[in-house]
Amino acid sequence: MIIAPSLLAADFGKLAQEVARATRAKGDWLHLDIMDGHFVPNISFGPQVVKALRPLTRMKFDVHLMCERPEILLEPFAEAGADHLTIHVELGDRVTPLLWKIRSLGLKVGLAVNPPTAIANVLPYLNQLDLLLIMTVNPGFGGQEFIHEVIPKIQQADAWRRAKDLPYRISVDGGINFTTAAETARAGADVFVAGTALFRQHQLKRAVKKMRDLVGAARPSRMGISEEAVLA
Repeated sequence: MIIAPSLLAADFGKLAQEVARATRAKGDWLHLDIMDGHFVPNISFGPQVVKALRPLTRMKFDVHLMCERPEILLEPFAEAGADHLTIHVELGDRVTPLLWKIRSLGLKVGLAVNPPTAIANVLPYLNQLDLLLIMTVNPGFGGQEFIHEVIPKIQQADAWRRAKDLPYRISVDGGINFTTAAETARAGADVFVAGTALFRQHQLKRAVKKMRDLVGAARPSRMGISEEAVLA
């Protein structure tokens, strides 16, 4: 069960300290939302910021590209120190070559799906993925309310994973707090991207542990998937 604090909710005036804080809190991955102002109506940060943060922690950098033209960003983010790169299924015909390019760069491959998009759109790509990111808010801004209608998508993704014996992780992002983390864990998620619910806590280490304990207790046993095969 992976807890991934989302840097979008951190204090941008002291990012280095916030990364150190997430590291001390024993977060597993650092989730980095990259927004271009086109694919989503917001702008965050680019490869140079990621490169500056890379020496500060050994946490995995989980880079989520909410961008209209991710093809021009894959190599810069790989060089900056990304460990995982996730693109969106909404990019249509460009998805397959983008996934292959990410793999060729030696990185873990992720695919995201937005709330209005049918989960069936990811089906052709499942055997190419290390990570399936199910957005639980409409992307672009932090602090939004969790969309409960997305829960069946998580359940379907988990059912496919078990039926096909595939090793991809299921990540949830958007409105994830202690309550919704447990709810999505019961549905089959195993990566929990949380921004406001973690970074806005005075005791971040305590908050990470609390979320880890809650999702561990909530998630039912999943048979047929080897723990060694799942992305660590």
